[in-house]
Amino acid sequence: MKLSKSDVRRNTFALPRLRFEDQQLTSFSGLVVFQSLFAQLGLKERLRRCFRHRDTGNTYAPGQTTLLLIIHLLLGFRGLRESGFYADDPMVQRLVGWRQIPDVSTLSRFLSRCGDRCVAGLRQLNRELILDRLAALNLRRVTLDFDGSVIGTGRAAEGTAIGFNRKKKGQRSYYPLLCTVAQTGQVLDVLHRPGNVHDSRGAKDFMRRCILRIRKALPKAILEVRIDGAFFSEEIVDLLVELDVEFTISVPFRRFAQLKTMTEERRRWRHGASGLRYFECRWKPKSWQRKLRFLFIRTETKRRTKQPIQLDLFVPFEYGYEFKVVVTNKRLSAKKAVAFHNGRGAQEAVFAELKSQTNLDYVPVRSLRGNQTYLLAAVLAHNLNRELQVATRPPDRRTTEKRSPMWCFDQLTTIRRKFLLRAGRLTRPQGGLTLTLSPNRSAKYEMLHYLDALAA
Repeated sequence: MKLSKSDVRRNTFALPRLRFEDQQLTSFSGLVVFQSLFAQLGLKERLRRCFRHRDTGNTYAPGQTTLLLIIHLLLGFRGLRESGFYADDPMVQRLVGWRQIPDVSTLSRFLSRCGDRCVAGLRQLNRELILDRLAALNLRRVTLDFDGSVIGTGRAAEGTAIGFNRKKKGQRSYYPLLCTVAQTGQVLDVLHRPGNVHDSRGAKDFMRRCILRIRKALPKAILEVRIDGAFFSEEIVDLLVELDVEFTISVPFRRFAQLKTMTEERRRWRHGASGLRYFECRWKPKSWQRKLRFLFIRTETKRRTKQPIQLDLFVPFEYGYEFKVVVTNKRLSAKKAVAFHNGRGAQEAVFAELKSQTNLDYVPVRSLRGNQTYLLAAVLAHNLNRELQVATRPPDRRTTEKRSPMWCFDQLTTIRRKFLLRAGRLTRPQGGLTLTLSPNRSAKYEMLHYLDALAA
């Protein structure tokens, strides 16, 4: 249908006068979708149980305060002071269950008074949500990735320490170890640590607990683990073999001089994917008890090596190639085993989304337990966004060689742009609560799609 110019164009001259009145207007109409999800998960009651030991008749219950922090991060706010921008929003108030949102000092005091039992309860709740989802999916394979991520801060917060930071040297930081599930892109658990520890600090017991919990929830599933060279040790390998877990681990050249010699003396390399050559052998370091399958990989690259080369003492060097060694107990072909191991790069995308979308890298208070609580709220916000999409959409792909996520997830910024940050008005015509939005077809389709799928 062709429109005339008069139907399309209009003149605009006067600036509108501003009036601020209580109209029961909301800027976050899309929260009604998360309200349905929270009700289905019983999230408010589960959060109340996490803080049962602290629920002593306070005006602002700790479970509801934590729910407010999760909503705060879902909406894209960062600092605690920014809570004032939605303090009078009726949708936020209804979702939390308050008539008045607490000010920043109340939120800060809540975080400062959190203790070990609060943190342990939130970790347990997060694990239950992920394990319930995995049990519902009944996956044949579950792939776990373990790695740490630096959370830097300019303040002298409790539990921080000066660790290795290539970009901001001398900055204090935390260095939590995260376990992510590759199939759903969710964080199963977090081990909070100061910034001056090695990657493997506490990793063995943390891995054992994560694997055993998955094994209990999915006793028939095949478990797979991918980790980088910082975790390479005989203890970790023995643990994974003992628990009957398939694994691939990057091997650091600097710890075993013989690997450099074996790589440089090799003359015949097998052809893999484009630009990839490899060979494999059964080998073990001298102090180890068992031999394992080692894959030596050479990849063509056009990038120049920017890192300093210390007289080629440890890492093999040949212009135009990069070298890598992976140890594994998988029975796949070398090509597929390498593709599987390289798929762990998807965890970096999860870390990037956690920091950019749910502000995992923000340190709000000086107390250690308060910062851990905020971090777990950020993890829960990320996991709930993924849970919403997993619960309402069929998988976009089946299991791939790289174990890519089975859903093509929308990031939280996309969810906010599509329907979460939509203006609306709450009214009660004939006594029935009604949320009225503008008739935008795309937003209407998205919101009704999620609401109908959750109701079904």
